[in-house]
Amino acid sequence: METDVLVIGSGPAGIQAAIHASRRKVSVTVAGRPSASAAAGTEMDNYFGTGHVSGDSLIAEGIRQAESTGAVFTGQNVISSSRDGESFRFVLEDGTEVSAKAVVIATGISRRKLGIPGEKELFGKGVSYCAVCDCNFYKGRRAVIVGNESEAATSAEMMTGYASETSWVAWDVQASPVLVEKAESAGVRMYGSKPRSIIGEAKVEALELEDGTVIRTDGVFIELGAKSAADIAMDLDVMPEMDDTIKVGVDCATEVPGVFACGDVTGKPWQVAKAVGQGCVAGTNAAAFVKGER
Repeated sequence: METDVLVIGSGPAGIQAAIHASRRKVSVTVAGRPSASAAAGTEMDNYFGTGHVSGDSLIAEGIRQAESTGAVFTGQNVISSSRDGESFRFVLEDGTEVSAKAVVIATGISRRKLGIPGEKELFGKGVSYCAVCDCNFYKGRRAVIVGNESEAATSAEMMTGYASETSWVAWDVQASPVLVEKAESAGVRMYGSKPRSIIGEAKVEALELEDGTVIRTDGVFIELGAKSAADIAMDLDVMPEMDDTIKVGVDCATEVPGVFACGDVTGKPWQVAKAVGQGCVAGTNAAAFVKGER
């Protein structure tokens, strides 16, 4: 699949970027799940001109607007990304490959926590939030991936190339059947109960599940969302800040030509008003980049 602009993220920032880019008469494809947006399921009363409004209704109306101008929503997460000369290449959950001339990163904030005993205490001692970052430390050792979405599925499959034993704990699987099948075919052991606690003194020794199962392991990799903004940025040669945010100028452009970012990924304040404003700027400038106007 080829598109002029790929917007990664289906929250307020990404949808607004899609609206403004597609109105400039370039082809726009949007990756990501609206239900994963920080605005989904929320109620707000501080957004200009709306009074009290639900995040779900804003998202639904935004998608309708974007689609009416020609934007295409895939409903799938990006699982890999790379630069290919002056263009960018991505792979979606179902294996679809997307080539884009410009990219808008609007994934929101990730690295969510489980909030269970042992998670904080053993962080850096076997607890990690990035399997791609730390997989080399687990060659010949046991590893458990925790999470329901695409990042957990791809991390589990990848980890089989390093760990002696890889388990995947997913109690409400949201990843596509294609990714689940790949993980299982690679030898990943599946568990369907939610984590209760991470066990260990000086280092991780096991993960206890709510059904009483205890998985002996050397590492617990918590992957609760889609591929993070920081991961995508680095794949595209953009270096994120120390807090995993992406630095942009007033034009929402990054240091890499053709790569833009907007919304929560650029830092505080984490507000819909800011996300929508930056989405407008990022989408407009991404379209201008494609058309050779900047």
